[in-house]
Amino acid sequence: MQFSVLTIFPEFFDSFLSCGLMAKALEAGVVSVTRINPRDFATDKHHTVDDRPYGGGPGMVMGLPTLVSALRSLPRPGRMLMLSPAGRPLSQRFAAELAGEEALTLLCGRYEGIDARICDLFDITPVSVGDFVLSGGESAAACLMEAVSRLVPGFMGKDASAEEESFASGLLEYPHYTRPEVFEGLPVPPELLSGHHAAIAAWRRERSLETTLARRPDLFDAVALSRQDADFVRGLPRARAGRNMHLGLVHGPVVLKDGKVGTVSLTNLDVHDIARVSRTYGLGGFEVVSPLRDQLALAARIVAHWREGPGLAANPDRAEALSLVRLHEGLDAALAAVTADHGRDAALVATSAKGPATMSFAAARELIAARPTLLVLGTGHGLADEVLARADGILPPLRPFSDYNHLSVRAAAGILTDRLLGDVL
Repeated sequence: MQFSVLTIFPEFFDSFLSCGLMAKALEAGVVSVTRINPRDFATDKHHTVDDRPYGGGPGMVMGLPTLVSALRSLPRPGRMLMLSPAGRPLSQRFAAELAGEEALTLLCGRYEGIDARICDLFDITPVSVGDFVLSGGESAAACLMEAVSRLVPGFMGKDASAEEESFASGLLEYPHYTRPEVFEGLPVPPELLSGHHAAIAAWRRERSLETTLARRPDLFDAVALSRQDADFVRGLPRARAGRNMHLGLVHGPVVLKDGKVGTVSLTNLDVHDIARVSRTYGLGGFEVVSPLRDQLALAARIVAHWREGPGLAANPDRAEALSLVRLHEGLDAALAAVTADHGRDAALVATSAKGPATMSFAAARELIAARPTLLVLGTGHGLADEVLARADGILPPLRPFSDYNHLSVRAAAGILTDRLLGDVL
């Protein structure tokens, strides 16, 4: 693997390339690194590589003349990458993709960045090593070089080591232990002392699943788990953010078809489907709000049929979902019930297909993790302004950039719940 690194601080890499496995790989010829300083291609006596940004603003921008000359001087540039916080995230899968290349060229920006026209002149892929900003691309380039080099055959003493590391299987790695067998009263897990290879492999797989669930549950979204894996994770104790979240279906006051504010009728299907969403995601409850007593009486008969009537025997799963339903004449009563459940004031978060939004989904996730939250959806043509005005936040429309945004309230409830909780297991 040939790395060509364009940097105005080539000395930055001296220590990185002179120790550990990188040094051994360079000595063995497994990888090679060439450092190119764009200043060497400057034509003025000051070796200038930057200039003021068009449009004004603080800082300087790395200019094109020296960078373009440096890139065109490379006999074998291979795939070109530019380290940038706005780039494609560097992952183990992406590193494996890059390890299949014969040569990589890495552009390390400084100051406010590089003149954007560089990507018009060359086929360059921006790459990010995380959602943070560094003073330059050199630290990121070192991360990328090491992540890629470790996957080049011959870099590691045992290629099997790379196969068992974190992210190689899509999961975090299991914990490791070495001598002494007991240290300050802390023993090595007995499974690792058994000499039983199958038992050790099973223990390591379970610890990998356990660690991933505790620290990076988002990784499960990209991993195909076996039934045995899923059964194991399902049995692990964990805190579920969904317990703090209650869905609320408001039938009035809502916007009617003619634009006026009023009340709409309750539907059997809405109650059933949103109750099933609530149970599937482990929510604290499902609050149905209607100011019409005859509608509440109808809902009570539906719920009673499934919770304690003939429906219970016919479909216990449906009865379990309907057990989460509570009926209220007004939003105040629903909020009071959620507050009473948790022993602290509940937040009110509203939804609107039209906007404007006052709370992001990320902020709503933080709110739900911290305190009980009633997330209300409106029937008809959405919640009335008086409900939106009293909410602690209004979520963005689910499809803000679509030219068609007319989901049923049942579909919206399911999508919103999944987007807020992101619970894949």
